[in-house]
Amino acid sequence: MHYSLKQLSVFDAAADLASISQAAKQLELTQSAASSSLIQLEKSVGKPLFERQGKQMTLTYWGMLLRPKVKRLLQNAQHIDKGFYNQHLLSGKIKLAASQTPGEHIVPNLISQLDRDFPEIEIALNVRSTNSVIKGVLNYKYDLGIIEGRCDDNRTDIGVLCEDHLSVVASSHHPYALHDEVSLAQLEQAKWVLRESGSGTRQIFDHAISKLIPDLDVWREYDHVPVLQSIVANGQYLTCLPYLDVKQDIESGKLVALNVPDLCMKRTISFIWRRDMSENPLSQRIMREGQRMMRRYN
Repeated sequence: MHYSLKQLSVFDAAADLASISQAAKQLELTQSAASSSLIQLEKSVGKPLFERQGKQMTLTYWGMLLRPKVKRLLQNAQHIDKGFYNQHLLSGKIKLAASQTPGEHIVPNLISQLDRDFPEIEIALNVRSTNSVIKGVLNYKYDLGIIEGRCDDNRTDIGVLCEDHLSVVASSHHPYALHDEVSLAQLEQAKWVLRESGSGTRQIFDHAISKLIPDLDVWREYDHVPVLQSIVANGQYLTCLPYLDVKQDIESGKLVALNVPDLCMKRTISFIWRRDMSENPLSQRIMREGQRMMRRYN
């Protein structure tokens, strides 16, 4: 071999951070050592891997081609190093991102289970919007994502985690709370507070409602589910949220799930990963354990 793991680590960090100085800092190297490693790697492969504009770095075509191969090689090196040293078959760090509903209601239990059964797996978790999770997976920022809603990008693969549905909810003192059924005409007359555009919840709701009610009175939009729950519980608004998010408030009587026969909003919560990174054993284990856990719950 004409390259080293150190050189590949510098390349990987520089690709993630778009900066050789930031890569050096992350790897605890001097900037000159990191720059030297990258120059040596480019000489070894015989191709320029970055285009440099001032302090910013962007991958060339050859850099983009090399990146998933380097990711897999470094992951394998990490598994060998930590796994053999600690006598565990599965060990290492994985970057997981989840959209809000699975991030709050599914992932904590999954991490607890993995901590018990596979204590050498270190999970770095980020909770973001569905769009942010997808972008992060595509940019190699996350090894594995969990999203609500769709992803049609052909660079990704998807695996089903569980099924869920959205509920239209109101406060217990809202006039509609007393109705056995709520019509589309009544929904059109109501004031709504909803999740922000770009969230998986909002995408599914917009897709379902747009064909039925072209001009919905959306009063406010917020990123955080607890804000919407509080506004609805204390006001005369409707919202649409995943049942997992409002289940406790419905059971306590704080919120009421409205029966809207003309509106069906089932959805799938899914794992998502880059197709060229499908051989990550930590991702595969997390997916298997997550699917097993949700089958028990259902």
